[in-house]
Amino acid sequence: MLPTVTGRFDDGSAYQVQVTGDADRPVVGSVRAAALVELHTGESIALTPTGPLRTVAGDDEKAVLAVLRRYTNIIDKG
Repeated sequence: MLPTVTGRFDDGSAYQVQVTGDADRPVVGSVRAAALVELHTGESIALTPTGPLRTVAGDDEKAVLAVLRRYTNIIDKG
């Protein structure tokens, strides 16, 4: 079962995505969230507030979740 994330962007727009773990399509359900993940692919991101750092890749579910956590307000992660 794919993890589902519900959240809001800074402008208040809501989204819901499923994190796929697929490098070609890391999230499905929101074009804007998918573009956000794609924009940060290849950058380093902290998996938790204190680390460790990991390079964002579409097939790395933890890194994709870290991008969503850092750049949006996650309401629910199921």
